[in-house]
Amino acid sequence: MTDLNTKICDVFPGLVVRKDLVKTVKGNAIVPSYVLEYLLGQYCATNDEDSIQSGIRTVKEILAKHYVHRNEAGLIRSTIREKGRHKVIDKVTVALNDKKDCYETEFANLGIKKVLIDSGTVKQHPKLLVGGVWVIADIEYEHTEDKDAVPWILGSLKPIQMSRFNYEEYLAARSQFTLAEWIDVLVQSVGFNPEYFGERSKLIQLVRLIPFCERNYNLIELGPKGTGKSHIYSEFSPHGILISGGEVSVPKLFVNNSNGKIGLVGYWDAVAFDEFAGKQKRVDKALVDIMKNYMANKSFSRGVETLGADASMAFVGNTEHSLPYMLKHSNLFDALPDKFYDSAFLDRLHFYVPGWEVDIIRGEMFSSGYGFVVDYLAEILRHLRNQDFSDQYKVHFTLSSDISTRDRDGINKTFSGLMKILFPQGGASKDEVEQVLRFSMEGRKRVKDQLMRIDTTYADVDFSYADESSKKVEVKTLEELEYPRYFHHVVESGDDVLPDPTPEQVQPGVANSTTDAQGRQQAQPTTLEEKHVVIMENQRGVSFDNLFGPYLRGATHITITDPYIRLYYQARNLMELMETIVKIKPEGDEVVVSLVTVEDEFKGDQQREWLEQIQSSMYSVGIKFGYSFDNSGSQHARHIVTDHGWKISLDRGLDIFQLYDMNDAFQLSNRLQSQRSCKAFEVTYIKVA
Repeated sequence: MTDLNTKICDVFPGLVVRKDLVKTVKGNAIVPSYVLEYLLGQYCATNDEDSIQSGIRTVKEILAKHYVHRNEAGLIRSTIREKGRHKVIDKVTVALNDKKDCYETEFANLGIKKVLIDSGTVKQHPKLLVGGVWVIADIEYEHTEDKDAVPWILGSLKPIQMSRFNYEEYLAARSQFTLAEWIDVLVQSVGFNPEYFGERSKLIQLVRLIPFCERNYNLIELGPKGTGKSHIYSEFSPHGILISGGEVSVPKLFVNNSNGKIGLVGYWDAVAFDEFAGKQKRVDKALVDIMKNYMANKSFSRGVETLGADASMAFVGNTEHSLPYMLKHSNLFDALPDKFYDSAFLDRLHFYVPGWEVDIIRGEMFSSGYGFVVDYLAEILRHLRNQDFSDQYKVHFTLSSDISTRDRDGINKTFSGLMKILFPQGGASKDEVEQVLRFSMEGRKRVKDQLMRIDTTYADVDFSYADESSKKVEVKTLEELEYPRYFHHVVESGDDVLPDPTPEQVQPGVANSTTDAQGRQQAQPTTLEEKHVVIMENQRGVSFDNLFGPYLRGATHITITDPYIRLYYQARNLMELMETIVKIKPEGDEVVVSLVTVEDEFKGDQQREWLEQIQSSMYSVGIKFGYSFDNSGSQHARHIVTDHGWKISLDRGLDIFQLYDMNDAFQLSNRLQSQRSCKAFEVTYIKVA
């Protein structure tokens, strides 16, 4: 096990489970992950392999014996009749029969209805009345001659969720982890391998948890298919419910005025709307109006009576176009149904999750490490709903006075939610607080920027903050930095096409060039200057060609110093830099390229083999590549130096791209560097004698 997995097992004994076990035991049982993890938590919450295997067998036996498959419902009903009593795992709902003045239960898979349940159980678990709850129940059978009587008797019923937890112990345990460790624990608990996510990408995953720990929080996430947008809301917590966007109605969501029955917002902590996007979807305008009032005022009407609720709302859907297309031709809310394409509705959203930054989920991205049993974490998050962390940044930072009350609410609620998730014990440093504040402001700014495109009556807002020394820091979204030409364009009616950027409008550090028939870049006039370039995590459009090409052109000797050219992907990065040099080198010239790196302690032979392969392939195109090892232990610098007067200082060396699938020949990120998500890094261009 990794050090982190060992640590989480030691600090949270009995409360964590190996995340790959869910897939192992699920089989063809159509149940949420939290149901399976509840069972795994009873029998597999250990790091002892023998105990885990024994626990897996036990859980599989329980599912085989007690989980009700729809196509086996008749067999289970027969078993109950023959045995007189049997325990089942099923999803149940309860309804009040007002004619008989009693509560009746319906078992979804077992297919039995009108089973009497006592009012005390219903009062203890009110969510049985709406949406359905997964339970472990004892069912008995007793036939009578009464035609109106139901032979099924409910012996006992227990919702599948943790009955209790110790919050103070949770806080004490959290204090034993660094922030980076804690974020990785949470990402593993959600089910993902943190090695495949950068720091910003991890925060994007965790912001999806805020509706579970922050009351009346309104979140939207639009992006490509297959990025796991709805996973959290369908699998993660017994306190959240995922419904199809097409199934939403006023009675289901808020209140049925004919019988006074309260809808989903009265019973669930988080209500998520799946497949929310789609311009052709029909939407009840009355529903939108009630939602607008609820999202702003936390209340809705039942006749003449006004009722309050604290359910958070999450809207998830797929975009129809790429990010630059949306910025060029419309806006980031373009995919929404017409009735929701309403500036008053959109202005009530606290955070816009940039779904286009989330990688499409691949098999290797799922975690095989340890994470919290999800119903334990779900109970922690539910407990945190009672707390407010929104003012914790005010000790260090002040928001711009230009930011409106509604914008502040969005920023404060996101900040509060993330601080609860990351620092429930308190004690965050100024830098850590600033990181969370910037991320929170960016998500609300994304909403406001698009509102200004949709409705020109919205005034421009200065999204900035200042520290104790009154130093102002402006917050920008990543798409604003990536596509400045399209971002600041307001699409007018009938304005369908925006011209592509002119050569002067390309990104900083991008060479202006054309390409000859052999694929080599032909230089166009460009002015090189000393500068410092900062690339944000998840930013795209960056390549070695535009970062280094202009500054390497014309050099006859290039020295690359990077102590981390050891692993396969690092050697591949080096090869791609060599490709850039091939493109800019005049055909009849030769260039000497020298690499200074550190020999791998365990796989030095493999490292040499890769470097010699690069050396061999470069020889035929006029590049004399050589390498040397600096094993003094003092080699930490990463830079590129040319013999015509430039030094390029690299804080991450050539390791600037996030993990991608190198084996998938049909993935664009495998073919074009500009289509890869970057890690956060900085480059400094220095003119030397």
